[in-house]
Amino acid sequence: MQYDFTQGITSSAKFMKTAVLAFIVFMAITILNPFVIVGAGERGVVLTWGAVGDTILDEGLHLVVPIMQKVAITDVKIKKHEVQVVAYSKDLQTVDTVIALNYHVATDSVNKLYQEIGSDFQSRVIDPAIQESVKATTALFAAQDLIEQRPKVKDEIKKHLFDRLSSKYIVIDDFSIVNFDFSENYEKAVEQKQVAQQQALKAENELKRIKIEAEQRIAQAEAEAKAIQIQAQAITQTGGKDYVQLKAVEKWNGQLPQNMIPGGTVPFLDLTFK
Repeated sequence: MQYDFTQGITSSAKFMKTAVLAFIVFMAITILNPFVIVGAGERGVVLTWGAVGDTILDEGLHLVVPIMQKVAITDVKIKKHEVQVVAYSKDLQTVDTVIALNYHVATDSVNKLYQEIGSDFQSRVIDPAIQESVKATTALFAAQDLIEQRPKVKDEIKKHLFDRLSSKYIVIDDFSIVNFDFSENYEKAVEQKQVAQQQALKAENELKRIKIEAEQRIAQAEAEAKAIQIQAQAITQTGGKDYVQLKAVEKWNGQLPQNMIPGGTVPFLDLTFK
């Protein structure tokens, strides 16, 4: 049996050709990378020759046209962002405010956001909106009202933020005022005012106590005077002298005096010794 070397060479050449072709295809796919993976909580903005289109890619694996198309990934998960704002109250007190904002990008508008603002929308849109909203609202309230009417202040700031950010494709999920800080002089003034109020309240309570005690003494004196008046009337009505003698009898211990004064009388007997 004779081996055909020509057929073996041809088979080897075909294998090598296939391997080279497969390698070229693999390298082309690797270099051109026509596949795009959009992760959880993300959206993909398709750019065709650099222009933003209407297509928004959801989570998952997607195929794009190499070179001609690129995909800009945008995070649409809820983010927490804290900003410190220095503003002035209506009564010109310095107010240092810390604001916490929870927000996310509107999923159906990520292409518009990317096209009109870009990926750095937080520093370009959100931070200025918070600064302006807090300053505008703080100027409407006196420093004390900012503390006492905190829920109302929060609602006003949130309303300003909603008006400014909703047109920029930002959705507000939650908003809170973390803290209000005032100048050291103002805080001392507030503390002194509270001390003065407590002292005034204490003095007022003390005055009420004195007034009540005085009223009680007056009532007691009036009662005693009334009793004396009643007794005087009783004495007059019962003959005067006889009433006094009756009272003396009630208090007498039954013993006669040891020594009698000449011309004196025996108690309660009206007898005269001469």
